[in-house]
Amino acid sequence: MASDSPESLMTLCTDYCLRNLEGTLCYLLDNETLRLHPDIFLPSEICDKLVNEYVELVKTDSIFEPHESFFTLFSDPRSTRLARIHLREHIVQDQDLEAIRKQDLIELYLTNCEKLTAKSLQTLVSFSHTLISLSLFGCCNIFYEEENPGGCEDDCLVNPTRQVLVKDFTFEGFSRLRILNLGRLIEGVNVETLLRPLASLAALDLSGIQLNDVGFLTQWKDSLVSLVLYNMDLSEEHIQVIAQLRKLRHLDISRDHLSSYYKFKLTRRVLNLFVENLVNLTSLDISGHTMLENCTIPSMEEKMGQTSIEPAKSSIAPFRGLKRPLQFLGLFETSLCRLTHIPAYKVSGDKNEEQVLNAIEAYTEHRPEITSRAINLLFDIARIERCSQLLRALQLVITALKCHKDDKNIQVTGSAALFYLTNSEYRMEQSVKLRRQVIQVVLNGMESYQEVTVQRNCCLTLCNFSIPEELEFQYRRVNELLLNILNQSRQDESIQRIAVHLCNALVCQVDNDHKEAVGKMGFVMTMLKLIQKKLADKTCDQVMEFSWSALWNITDETPDNCEMFLNYSGMKLFLECLKEFPEKQELHRNMLGLLGNVAEVKELRPQLMTSQFISVFSNLLESKADGIEVSYNACGVLSHIMFDGPEAWGICEPHREEVVKRMWAAIQSWDINSRRNINYRSFEPILRLLPQGISPVSQHWATWALYNLVSVYPDKYCPLLIKEGGIPLLKDMIKMASARQETKEMAR
Repeated sequence: MASDSPESLMTLCTDYCLRNLEGTLCYLLDNETLRLHPDIFLPSEICDKLVNEYVELVKTDSIFEPHESFFTLFSDPRSTRLARIHLREHIVQDQDLEAIRKQDLIELYLTNCEKLTAKSLQTLVSFSHTLISLSLFGCCNIFYEEENPGGCEDDCLVNPTRQVLVKDFTFEGFSRLRILNLGRLIEGVNVETLLRPLASLAALDLSGIQLNDVGFLTQWKDSLVSLVLYNMDLSEEHIQVIAQLRKLRHLDISRDHLSSYYKFKLTRRVLNLFVENLVNLTSLDISGHTMLENCTIPSMEEKMGQTSIEPAKSSIAPFRGLKRPLQFLGLFETSLCRLTHIPAYKVSGDKNEEQVLNAIEAYTEHRPEITSRAINLLFDIARIERCSQLLRALQLVITALKCHKDDKNIQVTGSAALFYLTNSEYRMEQSVKLRRQVIQVVLNGMESYQEVTVQRNCCLTLCNFSIPEELEFQYRRVNELLLNILNQSRQDESIQRIAVHLCNALVCQVDNDHKEAVGKMGFVMTMLKLIQKKLADKTCDQVMEFSWSALWNITDETPDNCEMFLNYSGMKLFLECLKEFPEKQELHRNMLGLLGNVAEVKELRPQLMTSQFISVFSNLLESKADGIEVSYNACGVLSHIMFDGPEAWGICEPHREEVVKRMWAAIQSWDINSRRNINYRSFEPILRLLPQGISPVSQHWATWALYNLVSVYPDKYCPLLIKEGGIPLLKDMIKMASARQETKEMAR
């Protein structure tokens, strides 16, 4: 089972400080700008953590409020030191990098920071004397600057700014830079000129860049140990240059096989060339490549013996020349991954669960297009077979969903995979912490995408959790998201059904504060609108029944929600549903249960005192729907109304005595040993009907209810009766002269 150990103190403190900056590290200057308290001095270990965690919170936590002036807290290296920071996407802008330009950064990862422009290139120069590792992956605008074509202020009103490519920037002066990622660099930048000043690069990533001539790479043939040329259209010239880089330990020439513009095909000769020349190679990725010729050994020989990673037994003939097995071999979406003897400790591919998980792990950060297809394969494994590495699979999918919150394909495939990976079959293997992480990414997906498939997958996944217990830590957020789904003008029937079911489960068995909070979000109004729509369509389906059930649950001992129900024409809908669907027993039970809650509120009972309503309740006393439940609930409503006394009976028809008579007859017709389809959290509304003499029939109904519940479900309801002081009340009632003899007998 996954660890449920708490987060480190460092992590907890960082999270708390970031969520409470004003109360901990900072004060507000002029009510808008954050300033660090003057007596605070933080080392790089803490500052790095604060910045990196801040970026993570802004990206993945919708409740977290970003601060415009956050990065200015780290402007002075005398009080705050930064060394290694990872910034992502829209979170970082030119002014943020400018704010920290005095820092001696060692490692700066900028990933998909599309808001950065050429202004940030100049800021990078500030770090040139200390930077060892730099990533500009996906920063597609960082080589563009804005230029006003008119050249004067007046023209600015007429001529919008246009972007001009900066061509004169180079890494001159970056003397310590060893690791560089330029993945998805914009077209038009001269890569050779840009990189020439770098004396001794150790790792270079040129993913997605098309270069006809890579001869300049040989200037680092004595230092380059890692080269990534993902999605570069290769040629024979490229291969010859790569073969000269004899220090390489990691080579990635993989590609996305769905891209149509790659002419290059791998051959046995190319693989032989790599094996012969790149003798230090421990990691090779050739995923997505089409083999021009057969590189495998004869099938009879290939199937012989036990599976082996020894190069001498390799099913891929060129790899028999390896001196030792590779640490990693990328074969995703190639035919080679299905062979028996592959000389590598870790292989990415699509043959089995292990290979698929390796692929997700290897490609998540920078290759969402590949990751989504790998997750789709995992989805099939989890759906059809049993997933043997559940915890690893869950963590990888969670990471992918967090990393690519705005990638529709990953959100679709990831949310689908989560549904199967969190079902009851796997629950025992999952910790509370892990399941909470799943809930967080599911809610992120629901928040970011109104797309039907994502919404359905996310709602279905939430159904795999114990509700409301496991969702309580995100209670407000999940309710808001579900209500948002249900309030959309065009709704998918299946999503609507699941969302109403979840709403109903969320307001069942929670405290009144939660119910009141959800009521204020518009829960009652939303359910009534759904009921109204179903009535207009003359449809009584699960959505209709769940909506009434949800209203029953949310009005339980919550007067404000009961009042909302009445104010939003709830009684009108009750009568219309009763008329339109006279045979729907479940519906009648839910509606009467809700009205029982309304009747418990003294201030609202006058609104029920109409001839029409009292006649309907009286007639339902004789209902045999759902066992005794409809009759029992109707009698409960009337019992509370009777409790207000004869003077509150403000109608001529039906007569009070006539209704009382029908109530007695109904109660006497019920089987005292009836098993119940009801769940009481408190007996307080029933117990208040005992110590009174105004309405003996109400007293009798309450006594019958208690007797039935403690007889049929003693383990559950006897402790509740004792806890809420029911025994003394029953004893006192037995002594009351006004109580009927059969009531006293039952009380004894």
